[in-house]
Amino acid sequence: MDRDAAETVALQAMRFIADDEDRMGRFLALTGVGPAELRDRLSDPAFQMGILDFLLNYEPDLLAFAEAAEIEPTQPAWARRALARAAGLKDEESSI
Repeated sequence: MDRDAAETVALQAMRFIADDEDRMGRFLALTGVGPAELRDRLSDPAFQMGILDFLLNYEPDLLAFAEAAEIEPTQPAWARRALARAAGLKDEESSI
């Protein structure tokens, strides 16, 4: 997966998260990011990795996202790896 495709998956994931009030509340609470800061950070590959981490760490959300986005459930993990390469980070690092 290339960087553009990975960014697309991450932005789709953010829309999916934002579409559910409870899910969005959990995301904001876990990241410590406020709604105003969110837009500024969306283009950051490390933050995009954090978006995908949020889904990857809770299988029910991951599966619901994959179904809604009509992608394989493995795609967010592949996207995360591509973003890690783009950010010059090891796959296990992110900064949310």
